[in-house]
Amino acid sequence: MTTTAPSDVRPDPPHSPDDRSLTEFGYRQELHRSLGRYASFAAGFSFISVLTTVFQFFAFGYAFGGPVFFWTWPAVLLGQLLVAACFAELAARYPISGAIYQWSSRLSNLTFGWFAGWIMVIGQIVVVAAAALALQLVLPAIWSGFQLIGTDTAVTSADGAANAAVLGVILLVLTTLVNILDNRVMSVINRVGVTAEIIGAVLIIVLLLTHSERTPGITFHTSGAAQSGLFGALMVGSFAAAYVMIGFDSAGEMSEETHHPRRTAPRTILVALGAAGLLATLIVLGGLLAAPSLTDGHLSVDGLSYVLTSSLGDGVGRALLADVVVAIAVATLAIQTAACRMLFSMARDGQLPFSARLAKVNPRTGMPSAPAVVVGVLAAALLLLNFASPDAFLAIGTTCIVMLYLAYAMVTGPLLVRRLRGQFTVEGTDEEGAKLFSLGRWGVPVNALALLYGLVMTVNLAWPRAAVYDPAGGHWYFQWFTVLFLTVTVVIGVVYRAYKARATVAKTPEAPEAVAA
Repeated sequence: MTTTAPSDVRPDPPHSPDDRSLTEFGYRQELHRSLGRYASFAAGFSFISVLTTVFQFFAFGYAFGGPVFFWTWPAVLLGQLLVAACFAELAARYPISGAIYQWSSRLSNLTFGWFAGWIMVIGQIVVVAAAALALQLVLPAIWSGFQLIGTDTAVTSADGAANAAVLGVILLVLTTLVNILDNRVMSVINRVGVTAEIIGAVLIIVLLLTHSERTPGITFHTSGAAQSGLFGALMVGSFAAAYVMIGFDSAGEMSEETHHPRRTAPRTILVALGAAGLLATLIVLGGLLAAPSLTDGHLSVDGLSYVLTSSLGDGVGRALLADVVVAIAVATLAIQTAACRMLFSMARDGQLPFSARLAKVNPRTGMPSAPAVVVGVLAAALLLLNFASPDAFLAIGTTCIVMLYLAYAMVTGPLLVRRLRGQFTVEGTDEEGAKLFSLGRWGVPVNALALLYGLVMTVNLAWPRAAVYDPAGGHWYFQWFTVLFLTVTVVIGVVYRAYKARATVAKTPEAPEAVAA
């Protein structure tokens, strides 16, 4: 796959010694390399965004699993670390933007890789919308003036759902502007935001653990899992952890903007996931231990916001919630950036409609502006579903998880096939002369477990459970929303690929012998 644009269309960016990471794959350096190790770590960590996602899905996990849902967190972390280890190898070997698309294409073929990238970028756009919706869980709890529509702040209410959409659109306007400005501005915001989030997460953990009302033994209680059984409760409760621990591949997405990407990206992928997973698990534990009550119904509706304000007092609780707002904003920015890089990478290969426009990089800012606008507009359009029904919030959130898990499996699957055929090795050195990250003899078992875990979780998340997706009844399309959305995504992809193939054949000049005949 080589770039299709002529050299005089896109001015060269400042020269970097890391340019050889791209030239060997047939691409020119256009995105500006300005990200160091911490910025690369921040890209992955801010996509995961512990505070955003834990606050967003804690109530859901507890409602279905009760205290025992805590154990889904270390289980999901272990499964995702297996996937991340495979991705770390690929980031060292293929340091290219649009990681999922690029990795899958090179491990299988362009068509299969295209569908992996297509599913991934649509999933990322849905994640952007879901992350922006999280403001509703925090802002009204800080100040009632943020409830612009109605009076009921719960995301499951009509007022709360509509207000979440309004707040989300406002946030998307701001993140889109940042994604157009300059990658250095974006990097600074990411680093500052991630630092604030880590500090806030640690403070929340310490304060919750020092205000414990009960012992860790409560995590073995299955009281909230009686209706669906323990196994069923854990399967549904795992949605929360599954939603949190995605996006660690963003460090690979930003490879073309990272100094020494072959050395930096593999490490930051693993460190970002490990740090985020550990912090998230401890926050969930602290919330269960410090909650004033496990049976009054607040944990299943208000989640961690209720625990912070009731256990730590309004002043401290609101200050920590303000830090959560920063985390949500930075997470939305990071996810939107990752989606932009995926669009840019696919468009650079001429694989999307309006590819020439989507692949155009501003030589001054080093940013592809058109993808930022496309992602922002589409994510805002998805938020409008919240006006239709409060259940749209959960449908949107779960759909994006399934899309990303499936896209991940479309990388680990071909990678395992290549390993079993003896066609995949990680050889050579990084930019500092050290050996590239490699799983060595552990490659096959780690890869096999990663694929198995990914497929099981994809089916688990997409399963149309009426109790989860349509608890009020009467909305069959919400129960099947994830399956329908994924089906429509694939069908649109098939139609576009068929149209593109036919257009290519039509433009191909006839061979001389055919003309003579």
